[in-house]
Amino acid sequence: MAAAPQVIVFDVNETLSDMTSMASRFAEAGAPEPLAKLWFATLLREGFALAAAGDAAPFGEIGAEVLTGLLEGAGVPDPAGTARRLAASVADLPLHPDVPEGICALRAAGHRLVTLTNGSAQVAQKLFGAAGLRDEFEALLSVEDAPAWKPHPSSYQYAAQQCGTRVEDVMLVAVHPWDIHGAARAGLRTAWVNRTGGTYPSYLARPELTLASLTHLNAELSPSA
Repeated sequence: MAAAPQVIVFDVNETLSDMTSMASRFAEAGAPEPLAKLWFATLLREGFALAAAGDAAPFGEIGAEVLTGLLEGAGVPDPAGTARRLAASVADLPLHPDVPEGICALRAAGHRLVTLTNGSAQVAQKLFGAAGLRDEFEALLSVEDAPAWKPHPSSYQYAAQQCGTRVEDVMLVAVHPWDIHGAARAGLRTAWVNRTGGTYPSYLARPELTLASLTHLNAELSPSA
């Protein structure tokens, strides 16, 4: 394969953090478990709509407001307060089991590692601090400091600028095909983490690499790969 990228940029939500436990947290709050996935999908949709229109709003702000409406519809008591608590709990999620090993192997091999999230840098700080991985990352970047959310091209360009590299020397690692597509169209190299064994959408730009686990990435980027 081509030479290893100068910087590896990781998406955070669902790529590194494991959001499956959100369903049980919704149930504990008196909401239907499937509402957790609907909430996250609706949150992303609203953020994408703002980005497409040239606007932006904080992930947490959109998330709490969207969730308030969903909880009201589900008849959950104190929907606004419950929404704030559930939305804030993404900072307490565990990492996927393959993340510590995969990240440490990449860092030990000398790769520059950075995150780029549509959420806040503070959430990423808490996630990786709790896992003892904060020092493995050179920077924790958020689109809150960029012109627009991913997958707008300006978000990926912002990350490259912060790292002092050209976009073509950056590889995005993400579980979301929409993120892979956006990064590819912005000129980045890409690696898709296919955690569910699903099929990559034919209408989106194909990833350079497809991985079943983050632990495979270091080997894929080694000179002998």
